[in-house]
Amino acid sequence: MDMIENIVSAVNEFLWDYALLFLLCGTGIYYTIRLRFVQVRKFGTGVKRLFGSFSLNGQKAGKDGMSSFQALTTAIAAQVGTGNIAGAATALASGGPGAILWMWLSAFFGMATIYAEAVLAQKFKTVNEEGHVTGGPIYYIKAAFRNGALAKFMAGFFSVAIILALGFMGNMVQSNSIGVSFHNAFGVPSIAVGIAIAVIAAFIFLGGVKRIASVTEKLVPIMALLYIIGCGAILVMNASQVGEAFRQIFVMAFNPQAALGGVAGVTVQKAMRFGVARGLFSNEAGMGSTPHAHALAKVEKPEDQGILAMIGVFIDTFIILTLTALVILSTGVLSSGETGPELAQMAFNTAFGNFGNVFIAICMLFFAFSTIVGWYFFGEVNVKALFGPKATRIYAAIVVIFVLVGSALKVGLVWDMSDMFNGLMVIPNLLALLLLSGTVVKITRKKDPIS
Repeated sequence: MDMIENIVSAVNEFLWDYALLFLLCGTGIYYTIRLRFVQVRKFGTGVKRLFGSFSLNGQKAGKDGMSSFQALTTAIAAQVGTGNIAGAATALASGGPGAILWMWLSAFFGMATIYAEAVLAQKFKTVNEEGHVTGGPIYYIKAAFRNGALAKFMAGFFSVAIILALGFMGNMVQSNSIGVSFHNAFGVPSIAVGIAIAVIAAFIFLGGVKRIASVTEKLVPIMALLYIIGCGAILVMNASQVGEAFRQIFVMAFNPQAALGGVAGVTVQKAMRFGVARGLFSNEAGMGSTPHAHALAKVEKPEDQGILAMIGVFIDTFIILTLTALVILSTGVLSSGETGPELAQMAFNTAFGNFGNVFIAICMLFFAFSTIVGWYFFGEVNVKALFGPKATRIYAAIVVIFVLVGSALKVGLVWDMSDMFNGLMVIPNLLALLLLSGTVVKITRKKDPIS
C-alpha cells in the first residue's frame, strides 16, 4: 500500500505541480490570443444569456438534448463542489493570500479554454444508437487525431480515466465530505447519511438526462445563492478587514512575506503553483469534463454555448472561490495552522459560532451532491461510448455503491488517485484542443470576424 501511495504521490506532484500548470495555462493563453480575448469581448453577452435563459423549471430535456441553461447548470454542478470550500482554503494555507491572484489569472485564461471545449463539443456532437444526442471530448479527440488507431487509443484512454476519476473515485470522496460534515454538525452517523445520499442519487441516475437536467437547474442556483448570502453576511460583519484582505492578495502574490499573518516559508513560486493548481482543479477548464454537458445544449450555433460556458468558470472562481478566500482572510484564521476544509470551517465558526458547522454541512450537502450528479453524468456518456447503453445500469449501480461506501471511509488515497486520473485525462483533451484550434477560430470567425 505504501508503494502505491508513493507512486500516486509522485505522479500527482509531476502532473499538478509542473506539467499541467504549463499545459493548461499555456493552452488558455494560446486561445486567448487566437480568439482575441473572447472572455472579455463576449463576457457581457454571456451574462445577458445567463439571465435571459434563467429558469428553475425549464423545458424538459430529452433525446434532442437540453436547454442552454440546463447544460450550464449541469456543468456548474460539477465545477462548484467541495473544492470551492476546501480548494481556496488549501491554496491560502499552502501558498498564502497571494495564491488567490494567481488563481484569478488562471481562471481568466481558462475562460478561453472552456469556450473552445464547448464549441468543439457542439461541433462534434452526434446521435447514439438510442437516438439520443451525445457529445464530449471522446468525439472531438477522435476527430483531432483523424480517427486512426492513435485516435481510438487517446479517446479510450480519456474515457477510462474520467470514469475512474469522477464517476467512481471522485464521487466516493464527495459523499465522504457530506458524511463527515453532517457527523460533525449533527452527530449523525456517516453511514446513515451515505445511505440517504445513495438512495437519492440512484433515483436521479435512473431518471436519465431528463431528471439530471431538472435537478441541476434547480439545485445549482439555490446552492450558489445560499453560499453567497452566508459569505456576504460574514464580509459585512468584518467589513473593516475586507480591504486588508484584498491588499494581502495583491501584495503577497509578488512578495509573500510583505504582510503579517502570512504563511511561513511561502515564496512567489509557491503562491503561483498552489493558486493556479487549485483554481484549475476547481473550475475544470481544459480538463474535459464539462464539455459533456455543453454538447447537449440546444443552441443555434456552437459559439453560443461557448460564450455561456465561460460564465461557469467566472461563477466558480471569481465568485464562489473568491468569497471563500475573503471570508478566511477577513476573519483572521489563516495563521491558525489549519488547512483545507477545517480552515474554512474555522472561519465560519468565528463569525456564526456553532451555527458555522451547520452552515458548512448544508453547503457541503449542496455542493458535493451536485458534483456527484454532474460527475456521474460525465462518466455515463463515456460508458455508453465504450460499452453501449446497456452498460449504464451496471455503471449506475457501481457509482451508488461507491457513494455509499465512501461516506463512511477515510478516502485519502482514493482522493489522490482521483487527482491522478483527473490529471491524466487532461492530456489527450488538451492535445485535441490544440490540434483543433483552427476549427474553433473558424467557427468563431463566421459570426464574429477576427482579424
